[in-house]
Amino acid sequence: MAEVNTGGGGGKGGKKRSKKISTKIDMTPMVDLAFLLITFFMLTTTFNKPKIMEVKMPVKTEDNKKTNYKESETMTLVLGEENKVFYFMGLTNPQVESTDFSDQGIRKVLLQKNKSIPEFKVVIKAMDTSKYKNMVDILDEIHITGVKYYAIGKISPKDIELTKTVQGS
Repeated sequence: MAEVNTGGGGGKGGKKRSKKISTKIDMTPMVDLAFLLITFFMLTTTFNKPKIMEVKMPVKTEDNKKTNYKESETMTLVLGEENKVFYFMGLTNPQVESTDFSDQGIRKVLLQKNKSIPEFKVVIKAMDTSKYKNMVDILDEIHITGVKYYAIGKISPKDIELTKTVQGS
């Protein structure tokens, strides 16, 4: 509570002085209210839930059947160093090209292929020199472009040899 102290001026005769008024404000209720509000907002706030993309992994079976896909419908993406992406269609005499993670890069390629090929599939392979960020970026690009079928595979020596044929790699 606030209080005003109106003490006397002394009692000495002589000059009359104006009375000094000192104020004292009790801050306790305001601090209580502030902590009450902080507690209220802490208890009622819902934090953002992380947005995650669901990756469905195939069930491992003992018969070890391989699924056959048409080479003409399957694109292989090889994540290289320095944010480069190498891509090629099929495995028989592939034409390897290189791009980056920009809007005009791999996204444009994926959109074109996804529109032109009805059952378009992507196999993602990462080199040892690629970064974890590149894998996250390519999964985002696949999600953005609406590619329905994709897999994450192990890179083979043949894939590494194919990427070396591209200039500048």
